[in-house]
Amino acid sequence: MTSPPTTRYRLAIFDFDGTLADSLPWFRSSFQETIMRYGLTPTTPDELESMRGLSARQMMARLGVSMWQLPAIANDMRKRKLAAASEISLFDGIPAMLSGLQQIGIKTAIVSSDSEASIRQVLGPATALIAGFDCGAAVFGKHRKFRRVARRLGIKPAETICIGDEIRDIEAAKTAEMDSGAVAWGFALPSALQAAGPTHLFNSIEEMTARLASMK
Repeated sequence: MTSPPTTRYRLAIFDFDGTLADSLPWFRSSFQETIMRYGLTPTTPDELESMRGLSARQMMARLGVSMWQLPAIANDMRKRKLAAASEISLFDGIPAMLSGLQQIGIKTAIVSSDSEASIRQVLGPATALIAGFDCGAAVFGKHRKFRRVARRLGIKPAETICIGDEIRDIEAAKTAEMDSGAVAWGFALPSALQAAGPTHLFNSIEEMTARLASMK
């Protein structure tokens, strides 16, 4: 049997919403309900779009979100997201990308603030391609889950890349001493992601697959 080609990374840890799943339309539609439910600062659709250039902390300040409110808001969003899981789909090309990474010897895992049940429902048959899940991450707690999922899979931080669509994903990867990959098709604007200093910025799913396969 022929061994898979060696690559720089042995593990790719993915964020889910905005990275693998096209959930931004759902987020936009549910955003105003969250604002009203928790008494946050009113925001127009145009202002929401401008917030895509902000970090998570800057966005919290803009909306008037306090740290003590975060757990309740995150839990509420997870529950509503699970109820709406049937309305959300993977980006085109994601199952093929996950399969391609598996074929070249890169394991894939998902670390997300979303619930594992919701993620599995959206993934469908592609769930079988994921080696590990660590879900329900706090807004600023992803780095601990990055380390934990890599440790469970027996892979060193230096052999791991964390891929997401927000500035906080890049920050968490740096804290975990792992490389970061930022995707240009999710929530945060590509210019904001680039300014945060990711190891790699991917402009398309096809580019991401090809570049990960070619890194030695």
